Amino acid sequence: MSEQDFYFNPFDPEFRANPYPHFPALLKGPPRQLNLFMPTTLIARYADVVSVLRDHERFTVRRPEIPFRERIDPFAGAPTILTADPPVHSRLRRLVSKAFTPRRVRELEPRIREITDDLVKQADQGREIEAMSMLANTLPVIVIAELLGVSAADHNQFKQWSNDLVSSFGQDMATGPSPAGLAAKDALRRYLGEVIVQRRANPADDLISALVAASDDAEVLSENELLAFVVLLLLAGNETTTNLIGNGLLALCRHPDEQQRLRESREFIPTAIEEMLRYDPPVQMTVRMPTSTTTVGGTEIPAGTLAFVLLAAANRDPAQFPRPERLDVARTPNDHVSFGEGIHFCLGAPLARLEGAIAIESMLERFPRLQLANPEAKLEYRGSMALRGLSKLPLLVR
Repeated sequence: MSEQDFYFNPFDPEFRANPYPHFPALLKGPPRQLNLFMPTTLIARYADVVSVLRDHERFTVRRPEIPFRERIDPFAGAPTILTADPPVHSRLRRLVSKAFTPRRVRELEPRIREITDDLVKQADQGREIEAMSMLANTLPVIVIAELLGVSAADHNQFKQWSNDLVSSFGQDMATGPSPAGLAAKDALRRYLGEVIVQRRANPADDLISALVAASDDAEVLSENELLAFVVLLLLAGNETTTNLIGNGLLALCRHPDEQQRLRESREFIPTAIEEMLRYDPPVQMTVRMPTSTTTVGGTEIPAGTLAFVLLAAANRDPAQFPRPERLDVARTPNDHVSFGEGIHFCLGAPLARLEGAIAIESMLERFPRLQLANPEAKLEYRGSMALRGLSKLPLLVR
């Protein structure tokens, strides 16, 4: 099959709005190659995706050198668990993993329920709500900001910086840095740098203080690593969960039979969250580079080129998931790859699952109806190349 037999362009707003019709062509054959802003191989089939994600020796998470790289990087070149290979990755992950253990996440559950209940009650005043601003955008940023120890007065500003940064990711590779993205990067790093200074002088019971203490006691983190880590935790800790909640609510609206099934059988909430993650994942793809010329699924991938690992496509692979285009809130087994695989499996997965479950359950309990306010209206997605999230989601709830 030639390049003309498939279409893949994450810079195209129309493609980002609905990439799923383009995946079957990619799933029918070996990895395909094309030139976006540099030579790129598309890894789509489930078995190939899992193989690449688990093989950190043949594939690195280090990013290629591209124009504008230094200007758009919110981590200012410092390694993070997202962008570092072992042994640096191992050191960084050990440091922060204690904050995201299942026990620690369970301890957060009462507070997450309290925040969710407050947000949903505030919006329960009429027939129509805007679910992104009301809940999906707000809950995750409050949770991660409180975990980090950021003032409640700054939560909205945090979310705006996060939105501006994430919307510029990927787009900047082709077009150059956006003014909003650059401004957000500088403002966020400046703000968090000041918080780190404050916590070093006056420690508190929060994650930033714990990271500062670890850095001071064992010289585990450099100053730039510490700041980059906090920036990453803010971005990863709220953006993906925002998209899980928004995409999950949209899926229930578009599948009313499954919504009703979930209303009648709340015991399916955990499996429903896994299915929402599979069906329309918050993170559509991730990036790897082969450390040397290698072969995946019969396709040779030259060293120094990009491999786009298409998580969303793998989640629709009929070789792994029967009737993959169908939403099934009771689907089991459901070994989706939305949180990755291998050593880079998402550290915040337990927290994202918990927030998503509480948010979806609360919406079903509070509102007798979840329906698109205008089913014919075109939904707008944000500009990120890798993340898939709605700008707005107007719903009728009565």
